[in-house]
Amino acid sequence: MSHSSTPVPLTASASSALRGHVRVPGDKSISHRSLMLGTLAVGETTISGLLEGADVLATAETMRALGARIERDENGIWHVHGVGVGGLMEPAAALDFGNSGTGARLCLGMVGTHPIAVTAVGDASLSRRPMGRVLGPLRRMGTEVVARAGDRLPLSIRGAETPIPIEYRLPIASAQVKSAILLAALNTQGTTTVFEPTATRDHTERMLKGFGAAIEVEPDQNGGRVIRIHGPVELKPQDVAVPADPSSAAFLIIASLIIPGSEISIDNVMLNPTRTGLFDTLIEMGADLTISNRRLSGGEPVGDITVRSSRLRGVTVPASRAPSMIDEYPALSVAAAFAEGETVMEGLAELRVKESDRLAAVAAGLVANGVDHHAGPDWLTIRGRTAPIGGGVVETHLDHRIAMAFLVMGLAADKPVTVDDTTMIMTSFPEFRSLMTSLGAVFSEAELPGTRR
Repeated sequence: MSHSSTPVPLTASASSALRGHVRVPGDKSISHRSLMLGTLAVGETTISGLLEGADVLATAETMRALGARIERDENGIWHVHGVGVGGLMEPAAALDFGNSGTGARLCLGMVGTHPIAVTAVGDASLSRRPMGRVLGPLRRMGTEVVARAGDRLPLSIRGAETPIPIEYRLPIASAQVKSAILLAALNTQGTTTVFEPTATRDHTERMLKGFGAAIEVEPDQNGGRVIRIHGPVELKPQDVAVPADPSSAAFLIIASLIIPGSEISIDNVMLNPTRTGLFDTLIEMGADLTISNRRLSGGEPVGDITVRSSRLRGVTVPASRAPSMIDEYPALSVAAAFAEGETVMEGLAELRVKESDRLAAVAAGLVANGVDHHAGPDWLTIRGRTAPIGGGVVETHLDHRIAMAFLVMGLAADKPVTVDDTTMIMTSFPEFRSLMTSLGAVFSEAELPGTRR
């Protein structure tokens, strides 16, 4: 996988009403996990609706390198022939995760209790992101780690011959760290327990149970959860239907809310309560957002969302809601810029260690486009519509969500908004531009000062 490409800047300009009935790509979290658990199952797992973005395709390649046979048929169904827990092969070359923090962190947990040696690499953005929160508990389980300062990629690990079950209390709520420990526990004799201070997305727990793992989840007295998993375990292959990604749907929803006259419907969106914080917040802000046809699909709640342009008002988003919408704050910041009054977002520390320092990147993008705001170590306050919006160039820092969020801003702004690169959107939402254009969005090629196209 190439880690370098020519930047492709893009400009978004004021658009007429967005209208249409669409489906966004499959959920990235479910896609990663289905490939991994299919690899750890004995037999054939089928996956429909898999997100075929660069991040997930990188995970498919790493699973192949670890011994799984993975094929995509002519109908778009993916077939994973797993090797079973304990059956991972030592890869012949480094595992390349590209831009995928989820793929890297979960895979480190997965291989950390198998007696094999693995080297993990990633692109420039991923290589800046810390892995220590995953490596810490893995070291306690017996994994040997060779890493540069700060526990960043590239790094090498050797899985434990006899892994040790642990009790681990997450210092910061993190679904990725929790999931890495649970995957490591699959090949560990005994009971591994994870205490999370705040409930985070629970896709791993749901899918582990579906694949036959012995896992127990119970709430604690402080609003968190206790997860116990008993290993080793033999996982049974499953037929997985991946629902639409609510994090991708967020960009279409925000665009429709802030562009006058818009009305769109999005089918089969995942409604796992650990992922719906943005929807709850938008409704509090006055969004005309309705959910119909609620149902279960593959153990996950889903529904169809209809959204119409709305007059939004500022609200306070409590820190307790952050784990259920951590990826959606860039999009919410755009909605807040067009809302009346002040929007306060608290508990944003996790944004500092995403594909970029997302809190800093959002703040810089707001500055570039004339939006009144104040940012702190873990909070952001935005005062909407105090001045004309737009006219700026946004540095994306190789972050797909920053790029998409500010392109959405440009669709409703007083002046066009340009982002310095859009290539990384392929990691999570390859169809973003074409899908938005089909609804009526206006994008144009851009040339930044000092560059030639």
